[in-house]
Amino acid sequence: MNEKEETTSSVEPLVLAFMQGMNHNYMAPLRKYVQENPSLTKTAPGFLLNPEEVIVYIGRTHIAVEYVGSEIAEEINTVGVNIRYHDYSVKECNLFEQIIGFEYDSNSSRLFSMPLPPFSEDLVLPTNKGWDKLSELKWNFAAQNSIMGFNVPSPEAMKGQFTRIVNGMFFDADDSGLKTRHIKWLDFFPIHFDGSDEEFDRIGFDLEEIKQFVEHDAHYSYPMPDDYKYIQLPKINRFIEIWGSSRSTEPDITSHLSKEENKFILTMKFGAKDVFSELTCEWQSENRKNIRPDFFVLQPNGYADIVEFKLPEIDKCFIVGGQNRETFSSWLNSYISQTRVYATYFDDPNNRRWFEEKYGFKVHKPRRWLVVGRRSDFESDVWREIMSDHRDLEIITFDDLIDGVVVQFYK
Repeated sequence: MNEKEETTSSVEPLVLAFMQGMNHNYMAPLRKYVQENPSLTKTAPGFLLNPEEVIVYIGRTHIAVEYVGSEIAEEINTVGVNIRYHDYSVKECNLFEQIIGFEYDSNSSRLFSMPLPPFSEDLVLPTNKGWDKLSELKWNFAAQNSIMGFNVPSPEAMKGQFTRIVNGMFFDADDSGLKTRHIKWLDFFPIHFDGSDEEFDRIGFDLEEIKQFVEHDAHYSYPMPDDYKYIQLPKINRFIEIWGSSRSTEPDITSHLSKEENKFILTMKFGAKDVFSELTCEWQSENRKNIRPDFFVLQPNGYADIVEFKLPEIDKCFIVGGQNRETFSSWLNSYISQTRVYATYFDDPNNRRWFEEKYGFKVHKPRRWLVVGRRSDFESDVWREIMSDHRDLEIITFDDLIDGVVVQFYK
């Protein structure tokens, strides 16, 4: 019985004990089994053999583990695993909704939840707003075999039951457009949570049963469309390798995306006809320094939006201030101010006229997209409230960008 207990004020020892149990009972035996059967190296899920990172989510009924990385591993690496964790045990909440980042909006969601089955493959569960947006975008719901739900209450892992989601796609929408959360592999492990003590909570878990999945998972073939697997996946992997390296600069990231063979990443994410990088914009009515947004993404209506990239690694706080006085930190506000200058430029009709004559397409009241950080950097609900004060601006993470592209290969 691998059982540990820890206070909610410091869950790192709990996470460490949990991952030690996972490594002993599952991750190390899985790698060993594949090494002993080398033909499986190219077919077993790559993110299980060589996870880019493992994310642990702590709730009151389950501890969930998400594996992030490439679907394909041509060899087994020996480097260590990057582990991140999020503690949601301090409040009553739906752990699944916390993981995907949005709540379900059916009429029955406030009354009861929808139990997730013990195993789900190709699960497609949009919120009602997400369903409407997918229909508007002419998403092909019949393109693949899937478990699909409409007007579903909040999905939730059943208490006391191990639950696994493989290749799950979850959608929501707001004024900025479609929101996508793609989960490649997520396991919910039932736990015993006791919050009766005022000083600390007890969390118990048992990982013995995960041993039985080792051989099954080693032989498992992750579901992927052929055009994604053989044509575009290597290109997406190269892009991930670029922004995943601490040595890469912002120009490294944008120059990679601007290559003709990689433009599909931005066109698919933003529903664009074409992408133009670093076009010089000269001020016509003012004596100001020229601006060069990272990308213009040309929409089917003939108007373009603006996409600006910053680095994925955030080593400082993005929200400052006390309760009810929160605001974005100065470094993030400086990024936002940069995109605001772009909006100001196109408010001037003289600038718009000059730009259209020079480049052949229109920009007016553009939606500005700022790509920065990782999904874990923006877990808090507070930043969404602050974002509502910024007109025509949307902040997305590098994870959101990749998810928004990948799921379209399953259409």
